[in-house]
Amino acid sequence: MSAITVHPLGRALLNSLLLVTVYFLVPTGHNHETWELVLRVLGTVAGLALAILLIVRQVTRQLDDEQAPLSGLLTALVAGVLFFALADYLVAVGWPGEFVDLQTRIDALYFALSTLATVGFGDVHAQGQVARGLLIVQMLFNVVIIATGASVLSKQIAARVRQRRGVPPPP
Repeated sequence: MSAITVHPLGRALLNSLLLVTVYFLVPTGHNHETWELVLRVLGTVAGLALAILLIVRQVTRQLDDEQAPLSGLLTALVAGVLFFALADYLVAVGWPGEFVDLQTRIDALYFALSTLATVGFGDVHAQGQVARGLLIVQMLFNVVIIATGASVLSKQIAARVRQRRGVPPPP
């Protein structure tokens, strides 16, 4: 029996599609029991730590081995963005009034991406202290972790394109 070979870009797209599917399927509940809110906060902190660990690991892998597959780094970056979209949604569900106009998972993904892209349209925004605290962490995560990962990813892609075309690397 032979194994199916998937192109690395196809693997990254498949992984990203699976992550988006999981994002929409993760149960969030609308109960406001104290123990459930504590579990959500702990889960959010654990998710943040895991996202940072995965991205840093993939960045390190790319810096150590220029030929390492890029699909892991791309998947980790997508996971980081989706993690914050889910965290934003959980805050909106758990603490109504913390966000203005963040009512659905699509709203949360839209907000996380507009925050990452620093466009901040103003239609969805943090109003409460919990949401603003989460956004401080999210913005720091975007500037330090996502920006580093995206920079390494784009440099690796450019280097691989130059290598395939036979162009020497810049000095």
